[in-house]
Amino acid sequence: MLREEKIDSRSLIKGHPLHPALIHFPVALLLLLVITDICYVVTSDPFWGKAGFYLSTTGLLFGVVGSIPGAIDVFSVKRIRRIVSAWAHGLLAIMSLSLATLNVMLRLGDNPAAQIMPWGLYVSVLTGVMINITGSLGAQLVYEYGIGVDVVQKDEHLVDP
Repeated sequence: MLREEKIDSRSLIKGHPLHPALIHFPVALLLLLVITDICYVVTSDPFWGKAGFYLSTTGLLFGVVGSIPGAIDVFSVKRIRRIVSAWAHGLLAIMSLSLATLNVMLRLGDNPAAQIMPWGLYVSVLTGVMINITGSLGAQLVYEYGIGVDVVQKDEHLVDP
């Protein structure tokens, strides 16, 4: 017989989990960064280099803010810690934030566009790929495991402690 119960988030505002609400901002900003880097490569317009600097910096800051409620959930809810996808999601998110940090560092200085080719573009694309994989795992946590939503999660998806 399967034991069924909800997996609630611990970081909530008025019953709504914060992590899924906040994480859309850094995802959008860091994916737009790929587009601005490509625009810079095609046009050589310094505007795109400056826009990329602001996108990378803001995306990193929002990513750190959005990751805090996710970390609170992982470390404070035992049932979430037992889900392998939650750990993979968290580790890939940390790797994505590390790449975003590298991207910001590449763009520091008087000419934010100086390092776009090839390293800035490469790191932006790699970050975009990592974000897509991380987001897929996050969606799995919500839709398959029901974390933070009003559905029942079954123990068949959990790893034995």
